[in-house]
Amino acid sequence: MTGIPFLEGKIMMVDKPLHWTSFDVVKKLRYVIKKHYGIKKIKVGHAGTLDPLATGLLVICTGKKTKSIDQFLTEDKTYIGRIKLGATTPSFDLETNVDKIYPVPSIDDKMISVLQKSFQGSLMQVPPIFSAKKINGKRAYNLARENKKVELEAKPISISKLNLTAKKNDEIHFECTCSKGTYIRSLARDIGYAVNSGAHLINLRRTSSGDFHIKNAKTVDEWIDIIKTS
Repeated sequence: MTGIPFLEGKIMMVDKPLHWTSFDVVKKLRYVIKKHYGIKKIKVGHAGTLDPLATGLLVICTGKKTKSIDQFLTEDKTYIGRIKLGATTPSFDLETNVDKIYPVPSIDDKMISVLQKSFQGSLMQVPPIFSAKKINGKRAYNLARENKKVELEAKPISISKLNLTAKKNDEIHFECTCSKGTYIRSLARDIGYAVNSGAHLINLRRTSSGDFHIKNAKTVDEWIDIIKTS
């Protein structure tokens, strides 16, 4: 193999598009690498799942660099996005329809300050039922889609930075740096509860993962062009 050493090991920073799963990105890039170089097998994996409705930084590792994935998974990640107040959804985001309406609270600077302090540091967080967590060997999201009762235990997480900004009368914009295992959808839900309302995530973008930053990422199409010309 000549050109970029994908087989020996390459780290690819990808700006994941909306509606793609993280595995969609892995599968597409692996296919293009195999086809371009005429090889039957190459290891390709990602260092931290992004939901289909999220965009942003997805760290892809190929070849021997896949051995670094476990290390990258443990590093803090930063997200920006928007939370809508006054309504909840079963998935805590726009994957499912609104299931309950709440009064929209009046958000002022004092409340924003209280929320920022309340949701920073070491916390216990209940994951969304629409998640890949396993219950007796089955994925929670599969059970949830079958309308079966799903109960998940709270897990320890850490949020090292949280900046909140009130926008409109029913939206909060945020930037959040958090530990492995943190669900931003659950953070949205919990912020809604904290202001005696309901809330769900309406936009999410990952901007960094450890030392990797979205400003250095390329689109899937850009990476395909790089592979084909290497």
